Amino acid sequence: MLCSPSIDLSNSKILFLYICYMKALVVTPKNSHEFRFVTNLLKKLGVGSSTVTQEELEDIGMSKLMRKVDKTKKASRAEIMKKLSA
Repeated sequence: MLCSPSIDLSNSKILFLYICYMKALVVTPKNSHEFRFVTNLLKKLGVGSSTVTQEELEDIGMSKLMRKVDKTKKASRAEIMKKLSA
């Protein structure tokens, strides 16, 4: 089974996102030297990679939090509207 790189989402050099076997590896380099080192290493290993922006990283984190939320509790429409108007 072959691994395929994720889509290049931007030119920002914040982190790598590599999807393989339905899992992803996220690496956050400390500086530009480390970024180049990891990039070159992945290329030499034949591992595809792409970068994501800080905003996209936050979206990934929010998605993880949303999946973990307790979905058993229910709120009425009135409760929701009261919170939104506060």
